[in-house]
Amino acid sequence: MSRIIASMIAGLAAMLCAPAAAQEDDLPYWASIDTQEANMRVGAGEKFPISWVYHAEGLPVKVIRFNQGWRYVEEPDGTQGWISASLLSRDRGAIVTGEGTTDIRAEPTGSSRLMWKVEPGVIGALGECENGWCEFEVNGRRGWVDSDRLWGDGDP
Repeated sequence: MSRIIASMIAGLAAMLCAPAAAQEDDLPYWASIDTQEANMRVGAGEKFPISWVYHAEGLPVKVIRFNQGWRYVEEPDGTQGWISASLLSRDRGAIVTGEGTTDIRAEPTGSSRLMWKVEPGVIGALGECENGWCEFEVNGRRGWVDSDRLWGDGDP
């Protein structure tokens, strides 16, 4: 009887540890800010000073590590700090980078119809990527952009 109880306890312990191990295996991963205002802090907790306040819902961030309900993230310009996990989403976003405007195309090729242009700093939802092009949606408008002009695509 004691062996059965010991086996049950060992099995329960293994199940409880599995989610934490799975989360560690996922690092790094892409996320996006999921609120109109998010505070980046110098430490993992509300007691730590705020280093940045973001007003950029959908801004992609790279999650580098975690501590309980906090995520240590890197944002497009390289700034790093802690953001509450409750303010982040696993929905993929991207931000346009580089100099000057970039083309949004109807299909994932440079020769397809030009739909419109976007400036650096425009944030949008990231769709599938193929052959160096990513589907990109901004304010309900969807098209394809050269992945070299995006931060938030590819592997983190």
